[in-house]
Amino acid sequence: MGFKENLRDEISYQGLMIKELAAKAGLNAGSISNYLKENSSIPSADIAVKIAGALNVSVEYLVTGKRPITKSEKIYSPEIRRLADKLEAMSERDRKIAGAVINAICENPRPEPREK
Repeated sequence: MGFKENLRDEISYQGLMIKELAAKAGLNAGSISNYLKENSSIPSADIAVKIAGALNVSVEYLVTGKRPITKSEKIYSPEIRRLADKLEAMSERDRKIAGAVINAICENPRPEPREK
């Protein structure tokens, strides 16, 4: 995934509207919209820094989709964070069941289906 996809995922994950992100970054909402279009280009470094700062992520993450891992914390993708949010909202009983299912899958992974 590239800048456009990572930006779109992060905006969605944070539940922001484009105009909200634009206000936080001190940019025009039209500019943000342009970076999300199909044939868009990556913004200049100074604009990317403003967008990343407003989202509280690194420019590296927006460009590569990879977050630096520090010794004290591991940062996850929006997809994994959405799952974690759902787990956190579950009752303790349901969380234990979900954990057991995840553990069972990890211990006995299913082979990928072969293409025909």
